[in-house]
This record gives sequence, structure tokens and C-alpha cells, in this order.
Amino acid sequence: MGLLDSLKNALGLNQKQETEVSIAASRDDRAEVLQKHQCPNCHAHLDDGELERDFFVCRHCGYHFRITVQERIKYTVDLGTFQETASQVYSINPIGFPGYEAKILEARTASGLNEAVITGTGEVKGRKAVFAFMSFKFMGGSMGSVVGEKIARAIILGAERGLPVVLFATSGGARMQEGIFSLMQMAKTSAALAQLEVSGQAFIVVLTDPTYGGVTASFASLGDVILAEPRAMIGFAGPRVIEGTIRQKLPEGFQRSEFLLEKGFVDAIVPRGQLPEKLAFLIDAHQGRIRP
Repeated sequence: MGLLDSLKNALGLNQKQETEVSIAASRDDRAEVLQKHQCPNCHAHLDDGELERDFFVCRHCGYHFRITVQERIKYTVDLGTFQETASQVYSINPIGFPGYEAKILEARTASGLNEAVITGTGEVKGRKAVFAFMSFKFMGGSMGSVVGEKIARAIILGAERGLPVVLFATSGGARMQEGIFSLMQMAKTSAALAQLEVSGQAFIVVLTDPTYGGVTASFASLGDVILAEPRAMIGFAGPRVIEGTIRQKLPEGFQRSEFLLEKGFVDAIVPRGQLPEKLAFLIDAHQGRIRP
């Protein structure tokens, strides 16, 4: 077995899962609105302006379109309060993976981001917090050493400043181009969360479509409260990978947020437009000052 195959196995990836992640990354559900003026789920008539006013949620069936990090910040954080942190931390090529630098450049161009996560401080409904927003547009939201470093720094910042940490997760898993360095981010972020717990601050996770791999297996599953958007795909390996491994048909809706709510993996499913109010409530509840 070669080095690349060993890395894929260590990261929980195989060709089928890589294909699933590639398909998910290339999916552009908003293009259908621009081209056909209809929802890809219920086929009801939509226009782009209407969709934006509704937080990119279909008003007819509740289908949640994927949104960018910039839109996520706009819809979540109070206007003018977001201050980015760790913006000058960039990825390198720690194991000399062929073509990795070109992939990073391509991802930066496609997403308009330096990495697959933006972190910062801000307010939600007047409540101060530290935020981390992951982006699936940047190499499928894969977790490399910089993603782990930025999230760990955000968590420690919350512990130092006495602020809750809110993380929006989306990812295809650990970044195989960084090998063991990407896997170590699971331990690093988990250790940072232990410091946040000691400080008495809340860690609130919002799982969005899709969240997979080492991200699900580490910090995305360690929230004091774990929320999810409707019909988000959440898991470790993809459903087709699991079916191919166990040679059994999976239950209907397997790995959808509704299925995971039923099984106790998530605490609540919250539509996008209601998330700011829900986050403000949870921050107040954790600090013992629910407002009337």
C-alpha cells in the first residue's frame, strides 16, 4: 500500500467517499433558481431576490439552500459588530503533497477566503460571543492544520475573555493533503474545548449541510448544545460508503438532521431565520439571565 492510500485510510476516505464529497462540493442548488426560477426540491416558482429576503430558504417547502460564509455572518451577527481574528494564518504544504499549493490557490479564488474557516468576535442580538464559520466552498470545508489552529485560537479566546463560542460547522472531513497534521487537529481543538469548559463558557455548535469526517468526530460533536439546520447531512463516512461496507440498506433519511434528532445526536433543529434568536436565548440561558 502506498503513502497516499495509507493517508486515505487514516482519514477514513476511499474512492466512493471522495466521489460523494466531490459531488456535494460541486452541487450548486442556487444555480437552478437563476436558470429555472424554481426550487430544486419542490419546484415551486422562486426568484433570486425573494430567496435572499427569506435567508435562502424556500418559503414553500422550507428547503435550505447552501450559503456562503459572508452570507452566514450577515444573517447571524449583528450589523457592524463582527471583528475577524487570526486572518493572517495561512496554509503551507507540510508533507510536500503534490499540487497542494495549486489547490489552495484555486480554493481561495473560488471562495474569496484565505482558508476554510473565518473566526472572529461579534454580537448576536446584543450578546457578545466568539464565532467560527466554516466554508464548504474552500476545499469542501476540509480540516487542515490552519483550520484547526484558527478554531482552537477562537475557543481559547472565548475562555480568556469569558465569552461563549458559537461554531457553524460544514466539512467533508480532515484534509488528506496534510496527512497526520490534519488528524492532529482533532486532538488540538478538543483540548482547547477542555479549557473553555474550565472557564465556564458555553460552546454552541450549529451543524449545516454537509458535516462529515474528522470534524464530526471531534469538535462538531462536543458542543454543550448542538443545533442543526433542517435536512442537513451529518455523519462520519458517507451513506454509500457505509452501505458498501455493511452490505445493508440504510434507514430512510439516514444521516439527515431529523433522523439524528430522533436518535439524540442533535438537541434541536432550527430554521435559518430563527437561529439568531435561538442563539441569544441559549447564551442567556447558559449565563442564567433569560430575559422576559
